[in-house]
Amino acid sequence: MPEFYQVLAADTVVDMFNKAGPLVKAIMVGLILLSVAGWYVIGFKYFYVRRASKESAAFLDAFWRSKDIEHIYRTAQSLRHSPVAAMFLAGYTELAKVTSDENPDRRHDGLDNINRALRRTQTSEATKLESMVPLLATTGSAAPFIGLFGTVWGILRTFQDISSKGSATLATVGPGISEALLATWIGLLAAIPAVMAYNYFQRRIRVHVSQMNTFEQDYLNIIRRHFLA
Repeated sequence: MPEFYQVLAADTVVDMFNKAGPLVKAIMVGLILLSVAGWYVIGFKYFYVRRASKESAAFLDAFWRSKDIEHIYRTAQSLRHSPVAAMFLAGYTELAKVTSDENPDRRHDGLDNINRALRRTQTSEATKLESMVPLLATTGSAAPFIGLFGTVWGILRTFQDISSKGSATLATVGPGISEALLATWIGLLAAIPAVMAYNYFQRRIRVHVSQMNTFEQDYLNIIRRHFLA
């Protein structure tokens, strides 16, 4: 038993990686790259969603406080990361086309065009918010199983070495098993933050989508009352 602990104490993570088989090494490298990609997505989406939230709050404040649609338009143009501001700009463009038409029938039908423009922009903005987030879901679900596959393969390799050498002491089995378990450890290290971040971003994205749905209805009601009455 003391010899086993001495082996583990002497082996660092790098040593265990170097002693692993080629397939297990490839799996661990792949998991490390997946983890790095996941952390990049976490950092990028955190600042993107955070900025979108701040700019949407600023736009909605200007939208409900100001009675000058031109002022709201200029504010929306300056808030390029706000989903609701993008919806307002799309609706404003269609509204300008509708109000310039002197035919009352076509002006009434123009409300459908405004609604379609809002829906298209909402879909586009939701897609931007959700971009790259599925990578976190893939990492969270697949990384532990990939690591487990590396561990199983490493343990099989260890038992093959035992059968060829005819020795099964802890000192001989321990290092091989620890090298194999390193793959599962790396897989969990990649998966846990990815799952937590995925759940966080999904919740924030749902808030934005709900905000866009509410803004769409309010915007259309204002247009009906004040521009297309």
